[in-house]
Formats: sequence, structure tokens, C-alpha cells
Amino acid sequence: MDLKIPPTVTDRAFEKIEESCESKILRIAVKGGGCSGFQYVFSVVDKINKDDHVFAKSNCRVIIDKASLQFLGGAKIDYSEELIGSSFKISNPNATSSCGCGTSFSFSPSFE
Repeated sequence: MDLKIPPTVTDRAFEKIEESCESKILRIAVKGGGCSGFQYVFSVVDKINKDDHVFAKSNCRVIIDKASLQFLGGAKIDYSEELIGSSFKISNPNATSSCGCGTSFSFSPSFE
């Protein structure tokens, strides 16, 4: 599947990476599992692989591997601070449904 519209990373997400992550690199991956079929996995890393897609601002990086990128076309990666907790959030137009936890989703690819 072609990635027609890449994901975007908000300034708020980059700001949180800057203040919280010593290595300044946040990896986002999509893995099978979770209660809806797929789940987002966030990790702080200190290495960028050659097949990673890199989103950068200042000295901060968000990296997504090639396999995960196909699930994130047009998605918005943000950081949310709420009364019940704060976390990175993904608003994904490709998700056909998601569960209440916000990290699990189902996906139905459309091939054009």
C-alpha cells in the first residue's frame, strides 16, 4: 500500500519529547495484538534504523519503521494532558474502530 499522506507530529508532541526523552528519539510502531487487532507501541530509543521514516524538529525525532508507516497515513501524533493522565495520542483516520484505551485499533486497508 502506498503512503499517500504521511502522518504529522504536533509541536506539543515534539515539546514533550524535548523535555522528557534524554535521547530525543521517540519510536512509534504498530504491532499485532491489543483488544482491537493492532496496537501502538511507543518507546524511547537512541538509534535510528536505515528503514525508519524520520520526522524531526530541532534536535527531536519521531521515527516510524516502514512496516508500521503503512498503518499511519494521514494520522496525527499528539501529546495530551488530561485530568486522568497524560500520554502520546494518535488520531488515525485509517482505524475502523478503536478501544477505550486509545492504544488499540482495527484496520481495514483500502487498496486503490
